[in-house]
Amino acid sequence: MNFSIFPPEINSSLMFGGAGSGPLLAAASAWDGLAGELGAAADSFSSVTSDLAGQAWQGPASAAMVAAAAPYSTWLSTAATQAQNAAAQANAVAGAFESALAATVHPVLVAANRSQLVQLVRSNLFGFNAPAIAAAEGQYELMWAQDVAAMVGYHGGASAAAAQLASLPQLLQGLPAAASQAAAVAISDNPMAAAVRSACDGSVSKAQILRQTAVARVERSVGIRPFPGAATAAPSVNLGVGNLGSNNLGSGNTGNTNLGHGNLGNNNLGSGNVGNANLGGGNFGNQNLGNGNTGNLNLGSGNIGNQNLGSGNTGSGNFGSGNNGDANYGSGNLGSGNYGSGNNGNANYGFGNFGSNNVGFGNSGPGGTAGNGNIGAGNTGNNNIGLGLTGNNEIGIGDTYFNTATNQFNFGGLNSGSGNIGLFNSGNNNIGFFNSGDGNFGIGNSGVTDTGFFNSGHVDTGIGNSGGLDMGFGNSGANMFTGNNLGIGNSGQNNFGVGNAGALNAGMGNSGSENMGMFNSGVGNTGNFDAGVDNTGDGNAGDFNTGYGNSGLINTGIFNAGILDTGVGSTANMTGVVANSGFGNTGTDNSGFFNTGAGGFSSGFFNTAAGGFTSGGMNSGSGNGDVGYFNSSTSPSIGFMNSGDGFDVGFFNSGPGDFNVGIGNFGNAAFDVGFFNSGATFSTGLANMAGAFLSSGAFHMGANQSGFFGF
Repeated sequence: MNFSIFPPEINSSLMFGGAGSGPLLAAASAWDGLAGELGAAADSFSSVTSDLAGQAWQGPASAAMVAAAAPYSTWLSTAATQAQNAAAQANAVAGAFESALAATVHPVLVAANRSQLVQLVRSNLFGFNAPAIAAAEGQYELMWAQDVAAMVGYHGGASAAAAQLASLPQLLQGLPAAASQAAAVAISDNPMAAAVRSACDGSVSKAQILRQTAVARVERSVGIRPFPGAATAAPSVNLGVGNLGSNNLGSGNTGNTNLGHGNLGNNNLGSGNVGNANLGGGNFGNQNLGNGNTGNLNLGSGNIGNQNLGSGNTGSGNFGSGNNGDANYGSGNLGSGNYGSGNNGNANYGFGNFGSNNVGFGNSGPGGTAGNGNIGAGNTGNNNIGLGLTGNNEIGIGDTYFNTATNQFNFGGLNSGSGNIGLFNSGNNNIGFFNSGDGNFGIGNSGVTDTGFFNSGHVDTGIGNSGGLDMGFGNSGANMFTGNNLGIGNSGQNNFGVGNAGALNAGMGNSGSENMGMFNSGVGNTGNFDAGVDNTGDGNAGDFNTGYGNSGLINTGIFNAGILDTGVGSTANMTGVVANSGFGNTGTDNSGFFNTGAGGFSSGFFNTAAGGFTSGGMNSGSGNGDVGYFNSSTSPSIGFMNSGDGFDVGFFNSGPGDFNVGIGNFGNAAFDVGFFNSGATFSTGLANMAGAFLSSGAFHMGANQSGFFGF
């Protein structure tokens, strides 16, 4: 059978959808008991006939009796051996099933992955969620492969066991008629004799009768569920309530051997994890030491990827925080293989370089493009050695250099660009030192219109930012118009906080998207340590829950592993019985209290947003997907009291603009990152007003300005 053509939804449902290995184990026990009875009967029969022939009964009749009894005794012994073999093979099939079940992805995990993907795609208006979507699809492919491997192994084990089962021989065909009659008399007092005797009409062999009798005996007490069976075999032992699984120390877990609450998986030490062997909370993956990671083997929090040591990384093998790429040693790098921070490119050693293979800081190419192979600081171009050089293949400082391509010397000042104020600037219109970009204010900036130090992105305000439109420290984002981070060590897009690798998050250590809180690896959660979708509360690995430690779906309460449950520690599936969990909700598939939005799939309380898919409290408006409290925008907003067009992250953002990140941005402001910007567009900083466009810093009213007060 080709299991690879079936998705994990089918293979997992088959394995978890029936009676499990319990009936097979009961059948094995029954066959083993039958073998014991047949063996005892054979021994007793042989002993009785031997005693009779050797003592009280002598002569030809005794000899005839012994001759007639010998085949029957042999048949009883052979039948006992056959029954014992059947018991052994039934145990083997049950063992194969249990091994396959342990290796099969739980259906709830598959459903959570698909639900997360739908939510990510639904909110992926500008492609912000592409890394998270790819991660979700990659996890789904791993689930597919894991299920196929489990099913193939199960099929092989069951087939091998079945091959050892020979059909029962026609053991009674050669027995003399007298022996057959004696056997009939011997069983006349047996409670099952009537059925056996009535079937002995010559058309059915006694071996078939034996098989039917044994099967009837087993089926009378248990129901045999053949391959591909399911999982209600052994009684579970848990210390807690609402667990679906075994050996859990905690509550609301779906899985085995978890120490904590609301985990969806096995061997987790913490709460709200989706996956296995995590030490921490809110992880979506395996073997993470930390919180809110999406991936595997991360040491830190809020990472998307694998084997990161740090927080807020998008990629794998990073040592540091806020990196968007792989194998970086440092923070805020946009690229791979960098040693340092704030680099935009690959294999740089230093800080704030825009390009690749640079050693030093603040090196770039002309006009905000990449420069490569520079050694030094503030160089604009390629393959330069020195400080503040403009061009290629130069050695020197500023406008005094030796050109290795033409073998010519040039003598000039210490700045090689134009309109610069300061020293060793190779770009244009910079104020400060070692700036290779244009229109920068500060030190070592290689981007365009940056305010701060060692920024390699464009329109950044802060230190060591390699993304675009970032404000803070060590933010990498993607690039122009798709960074939009405010905080520290964010590698995602449109985040407000610290160490976020996802998109549209307000908080800390979030590797998912559209979350408000800390260490969430899911989507649309209001709370902390949530690995599911649209939960309100903490430590939820399931979806659309209101409460704490829920691994099921659409529950209101704590430690629930079921569906649509209201209360504590329930594992019941109330689908079709109730429309919502909680109290005072209208519509369907809502949890919490007094939610009246039309779209459904909301958690929290007093939400009236028309589109549904809301978490938090008192969110209203005509859109969907609000996360937080008191949001009233027409599209998803994350945080507190955001209004207007939506896609705002933070607090008190209002007006017709959208995609603002920060606090108190209002008016026609759009794509602003910072605080109290009014009417500015594509700007970062503080209190930039109408007319400010592509500006960084504070208090600007014009376009392409960095620094402060329009300078």
